[in-house]
Amino acid sequence: MTITGNFADFSLPELLQFLDQGKKTGILYIEFVAEDHDHKRKQVYYIWLHQGRIVSASDRLDQQGLTLMIAQRGWISERVISRVTQISSSFANSPLGLCLKSQGLLQPEQLKLLFNSQVLRPVCALFQVKDAIFRFEPTPTLPLGEMTGLSMSATEVILVGLRALRDWSALEEKLPDPTSGLSGLMVKQPKLQLNAQEWQVWEFVNGQVSLQYIANQLNLPIATVQQIAFRLIVVGLAEEYFMVAATPTFTLEEPLSASAPTITFPEPVQETVSASKTTEKSEKSTVSQSFLKNLVSFLRSKTT
Repeated sequence: MTITGNFADFSLPELLQFLDQGKKTGILYIEFVAEDHDHKRKQVYYIWLHQGRIVSASDRLDQQGLTLMIAQRGWISERVISRVTQISSSFANSPLGLCLKSQGLLQPEQLKLLFNSQVLRPVCALFQVKDAIFRFEPTPTLPLGEMTGLSMSATEVILVGLRALRDWSALEEKLPDPTSGLSGLMVKQPKLQLNAQEWQVWEFVNGQVSLQYIANQLNLPIATVQQIAFRLIVVGLAEEYFMVAATPTFTLEEPLSASAPTITFPEPVQETVSASKTTEKSEKSTVSQSFLKNLVSFLRSKTT
């Protein structure tokens, strides 16, 4: 199934992670406009994947990119490479890099350097491209002439590329918000080889604290923590967790402010009634005593 889109909606790290998870095999076309000395020109880059692993990358389709890369380093001339591929029966089913290694013309360390220059550096540079269109086409045929024989999972390439990334402007809108937290997608510790700072942030992946809090605790710039969080998210180790502000609560021990309204509670009705009755009895008692005194005084006056 062909997949098409653009980096505005689906960034290259997200796209590579999707292809890795799906164990896709095929070629990824990336087309964008590059600026070169105030001149704009269309540029196309190609990335080949096998079962979700990146096996090669190039800006050409004639399968001469790796040959030129080897020749430019002065390791083997183009003529010798061409001759070896013609007479070697193993080249029909083997990547060029392994074919040259089997002939003793290249060493394992040289293959690693070639893979780094051919795949890791260009892909890292592509992470800085903001406006680009892409198309992925499944294909069982791989470019043996462009392959060193080494490969790396797309997820690992993402981590390496994003760690080396200096200009994050193309991915700025993809970064999680400082007020968000991180929620882990796995119970056990990740099998990916995280660096020291990534491990530190991973310790806070509990969905309970914000990225700003993590930055304060680790004494790191918030931008650095956001970038680390994006790496953990895009490789499938965590997801952004939107924090909900807690409603403030008050305890009985908390003193009221001067401007707070005074709250009075009505006395129980029974007590009010009792008090009323008591008052009424008191008044009746007072009246009776007064009447008796007046009566006594009146009788005395009559007697005299």
